[in-house]
Amino acid sequence: MSDEAKTSGSAQNDKLGNEAPTLHTPKRSYRIRPAFIIAIIFSVVSVYFLSIEVHNRIAFINEEDARIHADLTTISSRVAGWITKIPAVEGEKIIAGTVLIQVDNRESRILVSELEAQAAGLNAERSRLAAERILVASQIASRLVSEQSRVSAAKVVVSSLRPQRGLAERELNRAKNLYANKVTSRRQLDQAETKYQQTDREYRISLADLQAAKSRIKEAEADRARLGVLAADAIVLEQRVSETRARIERQRLDVTDRAVKSPINGVIDKTFVNVGEYVTPGQRLLLVHNPAGIWVEANVKETVVSKLSVGQSVNIHVDAYPDEAFIGTVANIGSAATSQFALLPTPNPSGNFTKITQRMPIRITIENPDARLRPGMMVEVKIAIEE
Repeated sequence: MSDEAKTSGSAQNDKLGNEAPTLHTPKRSYRIRPAFIIAIIFSVVSVYFLSIEVHNRIAFINEEDARIHADLTTISSRVAGWITKIPAVEGEKIIAGTVLIQVDNRESRILVSELEAQAAGLNAERSRLAAERILVASQIASRLVSEQSRVSAAKVVVSSLRPQRGLAERELNRAKNLYANKVTSRRQLDQAETKYQQTDREYRISLADLQAAKSRIKEAEADRARLGVLAADAIVLEQRVSETRARIERQRLDVTDRAVKSPINGVIDKTFVNVGEYVTPGQRLLLVHNPAGIWVEANVKETVVSKLSVGQSVNIHVDAYPDEAFIGTVANIGSAATSQFALLPTPNPSGNFTKITQRMPIRITIENPDARLRPGMMVEVKIAIEE
């Protein structure tokens, strides 16, 4: 190594040795990290919502097993026939009496016309028979009055001629005795016989007239039997008129029934037939429900039934309208668990038993003025527990 290099190295070492060492203490940072802040906020929010959830579970009965129900009215036909028109449209609002389906009524209307014609003929026959009865009754009454007058007159004549005939008979017998004793002449006897014969003939004629008048009275009275026959005919005719009227009313009802109408105000839910199909009596044609009569049925646990009572207010949230709240009222608490109405029984032949909390149905009334709530919609109910 050269002297210059040694001199240079020595100089650098002296320079380093003369400098005093300096200690640097790092400064600590106390800045809070964002992740820590987020964790604290999340914990606070979680505790808040957890407290709300706990409060809701303690103070309220919450049930999701609930849906909207309605009385679905099945519309059917009373008569059989082919459908000619279906004015009803599913979803349409209707009022009671609205024609929903028209069944062919042409044949029924023809039958009504035929029966009405028969009724008109029967009415005319009834009027003729009534007039005949009046006429016959009048004729019989007139004959009876006339013949009774003749009987009375004949009785007077008979009564007056009877003593005359007796006197003439006595005169004839006296004349015969006198003639036999040759006290009177033949001429006087002939006169007495002539007078007796004349008086006797007049008496017999008047007596015959009396008997004839009495016979005519009997005939007139016998004609009253004709009135009885006419009366019987009138009764039979009246029965036929009544039967025809009943058939007309029944046929008119058939015509009316062929216009299938809604019995209630409501909404058409479903139509099951089409134009041209043949329907039978009782066949299901449509389903209709009244939006004003809907209710909510919720199946709550049996453990909370004791905390419920009729009249309690219910908060209802409908899945279809999540931003709206509806108010209802407990109307009825079921008297049996829903399992009692299951179609299939749940026997336990093995003896193994697992206790399952049963569900009790409750009925909740709810207003539906704008008909937005519809049968089958799922809802959630929230009922404040009474202390």
